[in-house]
Order: sequence, then structure tokens, then C-alpha cells
Amino acid sequence: MIPFLGFAPDLPTDLPGVITDCVQLISNEHAMVAAPGTAAPTGLGAVSAAVRGAAALTSTTGTKRVFAGTQTDLYEIQGGTWVDVGASSLSGSSENRWSFVQFGNATVAANNTQKLQGSTTGNFTEIATAPVAEFIVAAKDFVIAFNTNEGTFGDQSDRWWTSSFQDYTLWTPDPAVQCVTGRLIGSGGALTAAAVLGQAVVAYKAKQMFLGQYVGPPVVWEWNAIIGEQGCVGPEAVVDIGGLHVFVGPDNIWMYDGTRAVPIADDIRQFFYTNLSSVWPHRTIAAFERKYNRVWIFYPSTTSSGNPDSAVVYHLHTKRWGRANRTIEAALANYTSSGVTWDTLSGVSATWDGFPDIPWDSSFWQAGATAFSVFDTTHKLQSLIGSGEDCSLTTGDIGDDVGVSSVNQVVMRFNVDPVSATITGQTRTGLGAAAATGGSGTFSNSKFDIRQTGRFHRFAIAMTGNVEVSGLDAKAVKAGKR
Repeated sequence: MIPFLGFAPDLPTDLPGVITDCVQLISNEHAMVAAPGTAAPTGLGAVSAAVRGAAALTSTTGTKRVFAGTQTDLYEIQGGTWVDVGASSLSGSSENRWSFVQFGNATVAANNTQKLQGSTTGNFTEIATAPVAEFIVAAKDFVIAFNTNEGTFGDQSDRWWTSSFQDYTLWTPDPAVQCVTGRLIGSGGALTAAAVLGQAVVAYKAKQMFLGQYVGPPVVWEWNAIIGEQGCVGPEAVVDIGGLHVFVGPDNIWMYDGTRAVPIADDIRQFFYTNLSSVWPHRTIAAFERKYNRVWIFYPSTTSSGNPDSAVVYHLHTKRWGRANRTIEAALANYTSSGVTWDTLSGVSATWDGFPDIPWDSSFWQAGATAFSVFDTTHKLQSLIGSGEDCSLTTGDIGDDVGVSSVNQVVMRFNVDPVSATITGQTRTGLGAAAATGGSGTFSNSKFDIRQTGRFHRFAIAMTGNVEVSGLDAKAVKAGKR
């Protein structure tokens, strides 16, 4: 039995265990599994317009707040409904995205058009002394803004700016209160992203990184360029996975531990950058599904109209890649569900037959459970906790350059059997030769019966249900030499 190596279209096609193509198939700790379907939280309707950033945040008192931003407004879930909590003056722009941070009991938001917005309860209001900023982080006792625009320094895409010490409302530079600002000129170009790393902050350009550390007055924050030409393509293309960053650069996907960046996309790099839009790479969204140790990278493909419409998924422990394309507007990695009670059951379905295909042990039914979620193009929040979607995989090429073999049976190691599955084969006279149609069959008694003869064999397996598959064995017998 040959174990699967995961989705690895860049590796040699005759490497045992390679999956050359797949649809809605990702990795868990043990095997490749069907990507989860989506389920809308009970009773929660759509946001009024396209969602351009979202966050689920917790205050120091334990109060949980969930926000979604559109071009012209901010919304919060209150009583199971999206409520407008934005200031009346919000206008946004055709490209603005919202960046949110929690600072003590206050939520601060930035959109690269208005001055920073703040809220402790209820509606957001403009922070009068704050600059406009594209994205923000909360680190140590400061809110730090990047790519700022205001009256003194103007619009500077490489400028950083800290709030006063322990006060998100004061932004007038003054070393006495540790409110400072500066530029990260480095190799030139705009800052593209920033994220907290432990007690430090990493600021990214397209091909440069800076590590910022708190050093106290009068410098307050000291920034050092990191050796190398690694960078990040956009504000949401970096995610903190707990002491490490995973980020999408212009030419590779990287993991950074505060010392050095290591590439992690050798299995899919050429595939990914061939399919990544050259117009919208900055709209890539990276999100961490902590429960299952998976990093989802949603990206606009070459056929996208702007929204991320494709996804590759990296499992941190097995280092296997998967693929689970879907079109989204924003991601919310830690949405906390209100669950389902007898009183709200009718909001799911009026009849038993109408209930969605969601496992009974899913967090969908549990109050207080956290679910990895996304906003779809109807502007609705959808949790990725449904039953496994229909999925498929295509193997690499099995055989050799001289011997001809016949395959009469393909055995798959299913940890969870599919509801149904079919197999379609191809043969080649050489790895560079055109493919010829091979045999076909259906899954029965833990195997596929299939007949085909050739030097190299490749198989496409289509599956339905909550499938979990870890390996394959093609029962080949020698049929001579040609």
C-alpha cells in the first residue's frame, strides 16, 4: 500500500504517493479527507453588502463581539442579527478592506480611507487624533498603524505609527507618552502587511521584512530588517499560527519563526503561482483552522473577477497540501456559535426531512463552540462544519519505462468508506507521452475492479460522503516488454 503524499502537482509524477490533482480534498492527521461543507448559523441573515474584512474578538471581561465591514459600514452581531454600528461618515473606497484589533475593552478598526474607528460598546466613532491607516495590530501596550495618511506627513505607504502607551485614543506624537512614528524605507515600496509574533511585530513589504520590538523611550519601537528577499503580497495574506507566521510571498509560501523564513510550498509552488491572479494577488486571505491544524489560503485565480475563488490548504503536522476551491469575501477563523435549542430548531428546518446534512456531533448544534467560517458571495456567514463534500483525486503515474503491465484491481485504503466511488484510468507509453483512455469501475468490497494495460497507469477516483483515504495499491502484473 502506497501512502498518499498529499496534493503535490509540482513533484515528479512517478513519485509513489503523489496526488497530481484533487477537488475538495484536504489533509487531517491521518489521511486525506473530504473538505467540509458549509452551514449557515441559525437565524443569522446576510450582511447588507460585500464583506471586506471580519473579526471575532474578546474583551478583557470575556465579552465576545463579532464584526463585519463593508465598503461603507460596520456591522456587529447583536441578538442573532447584524446591526449597523458604523459611524455615519464612512465612505470607503473601491479597494478598502477592514482591519480589526482588540485593545483591552476597545475594538479599533482601520480601512485606509477614514481615520481609525473605536468602540467599547455600541457604535464606532472616529478617533480624532488618529491617522488614516491601511492595517493595524495590537502589540504590548500599543495599537500600531501602518501605511498612514494625515495632515503632517501626508500619505506615506511605508510609515508606521503607534498610539500612546496604553491609550488607543491618543495619536499625537510625543515621546513622553510613547506615541511615536517613523518610516520603514528599506528597499523601497509600500508596506503590504503586519502581524504580531509573540511580543514582537513583523512588518512586510513585497520583498522585505522588518522585525519590530519594544525598547522603551525615547525610541519606543525598534525595527530591524530581516536578511533575505521574502515578503508578503497583501494585508490578509499572513496569519499567526501561534508563535509562527505563515505568509504568501510573490514567489513562495513561507513559514517564519522570528529568526528565519522557510519555504513550505515546494509541492505546489509552480501550480499556485501559475493559477494566482496577477491583478488581484493582494486580495489573498490566509486563515488558521486551529482545531485541525490547517492553514487555508484563499486566493483569486487567473479567472477570478476579484474575490478569492480558489484555495489550497496546508496541514501543519503532516506537511501535506490539499485543495478546496470556493469563492469567499472574507474569512472568520474563530466564530463562536450560539448553537441550536428547541426554541430555535424551526429556524434550521420546519421538518425533519429538511434538516441540513450536518453531523450530529458538529459544533453547529453546540452553544459556545468555535467554528472556522467564511462569508460567501451572498454576504452570509458560513461555517465549514458540514458533511464532507463530493471530492476526487488523481494519482501520479505508476509503472516503468520498459515493462508493460496490466492492472486488474485497485485497492484503496479508506479509513472512512465513501458512500460511493468510481475510478477512471489512463495509460501512457512514457511519462511524456499523451494519455490514452484506460478502464473504469465502481467501488465495491473495498476495491475497484478495472482492466487496462500500459507502461504507466494513472487513476482518477471520484468519491462522495465523509471519505477518509490514506493510500492506494494498484494490482499490476507483468505483460511483457515493448
